[in-house]
Amino acid sequence: MEKSMSKSENPTAASGDSLKERVAAALQEIRPYLQRDGGDVELVDVVDKVVKLRLQGACAGCPMSMMTLKNGIENFLREREPEVQSVEAVGLTI
Repeated sequence: MEKSMSKSENPTAASGDSLKERVAAALQEIRPYLQRDGGDVELVDVVDKVVKLRLQGACAGCPMSMMTLKNGIENFLREREPEVQSVEAVGLTI
């Protein structure tokens, strides 16, 4: 992720959106980086502040997918939405 945004720059931070809606908006920001490498991510759910994602395309079978998930996506989401406790992959088959 080339650019990080502070909470004050986050356009959804002040609104009354649910955590799931805010996570979905944040994922839209990082989706182009994944798509550039032939991958994508689907928001499955947010349960008890744990974000459930399904990696798609090249990301689904990539040996680096857990690193992408934890070091990339999770760190980005936790920076944007401190409420997020963790990110988990759903249906990851590597």
